[in-house]
Amino acid sequence: MQKKNFDDMQCPIARSLERVGEWWSILVLREAFYGSTRFDEFQQNLQIATNMLSRRLGDLVEQGLLERRQYCEKPPRYEYVLTQRGRDFRPVLLTLIDYGNKNFAPEGVGAELVDRATGKPVDLVLMDRNTGKAITAADHCVAPGPAAGERLHERLTRAAQRRAELNQEDVLVG
Repeated sequence: MQKKNFDDMQCPIARSLERVGEWWSILVLREAFYGSTRFDEFQQNLQIATNMLSRRLGDLVEQGLLERRQYCEKPPRYEYVLTQRGRDFRPVLLTLIDYGNKNFAPEGVGAELVDRATGKPVDLVLMDRNTGKAITAADHCVAPGPAAGERLHERLTRAAQRRAELNQEDVLVG
């Protein structure tokens, strides 16, 4: 079965999924954030087949999320280091940690974001850096951007109208 390509979609979620939407890729990025840089570290921590890990690392390098650097010449050995594009994925991982703890951890919290100074757990909230306001469904919505095409404008306008009719706050748009 051929994988659908999302690059042509005018959707930042679809385009992001094109790069990191495979679950092993997200787990490889998690390990990179936890400090893994070498193939054997990734393999040991993830318990992933070596051929799958090779593919995922190659894809993440190709997509510009990891950089492959040689650290030994004989034999040739490489490490994988997060690029700026890869480091920009950090808030997504932190949000997944928070979401997973709130919704899928019946045994309790396994890993959590804590304040380095106090050691206390963080109550994660998405904020607007410009205003300092927390992002809420009541105050914020997804709207067409400057590059949005006609189809996206229509979809987001219809969604805003439905939201107004239903007075729903958890709809992403409008």
